[in-house]
Amino acid sequence: MLLKDQIALVTGGSRGIGRGIVLALAREGAKVTFVYHSNADAANALAQEVAAAGGTAKGVQADVADPAAAQTVVDGVLAEHGRLDILVNNAGVIRDKLFLKMEADDWNAVINTNLTGTFAFCKAVAQQMAFKQRSGRIVNVSSIAAEHVNKGQANYAASKGAVNSFTRVLAAELAARNVLVNAVAPGFIATDMSQAVRNLAGEDNLKKIIPVRRLGTPDDIANVVLFLCGPAAAYVTGQVITVDGGLSLGAVSG
Repeated sequence: MLLKDQIALVTGGSRGIGRGIVLALAREGAKVTFVYHSNADAANALAQEVAAAGGTAKGVQADVADPAAAQTVVDGVLAEHGRLDILVNNAGVIRDKLFLKMEADDWNAVINTNLTGTFAFCKAVAQQMAFKQRSGRIVNVSSIAAEHVNKGQANYAASKGAVNSFTRVLAAELAARNVLVNAVAPGFIATDMSQAVRNLAGEDNLKKIIPVRRLGTPDDIANVVLFLCGPAAAYVTGQVITVDGGLSLGAVSG
């Protein structure tokens, strides 16, 4: 097992990409705590699925948009396990709306979860990883929306572009203390969160513009996160890895 007995924390872990990440980390031996916002049934079902497969995972309810919640969650993990080896900041929301119709609440809801939540959890683990352990892995889940312009996503694109920049700066600051910080930028992934976009654009139309001719799955993202958390990525930091089936290549003939 790549991550046997390592302690991992995943935000936004009960559904979609986060769920896939929890399953992947637990499958490789990590003891996973995952944060969920409100769906206790989904969280319990995931914990039971992991246990049935011989792994360890538990859900903790928290609002990632509340900066104080991050320290509370991290303190709980440290009290139980004494260390924290892996942090995956996956929690994210969308509130798509054309800018001329976008309200401050639409902006703040996305920034507070996607960006400030990422900052808060990184801040909460930094002392433990950088000074007490002098080791750790942080993976921030970004999006191709940071670079690929989608009308109606000014708030989401801004949040993910900032996550990319934050990732690089944090990587530079923590590298000397053996804390590696990277990001994964998914393309179109078949999850509940992307359902509205898929319905609007049409899945067949989306597949036509993706060179590999399919939508991504949570496992596609989880596998890259797993790599970044494992021993093979010991010399990788400050990177934003795009996982989009080639979509960011632009128009591809043939």
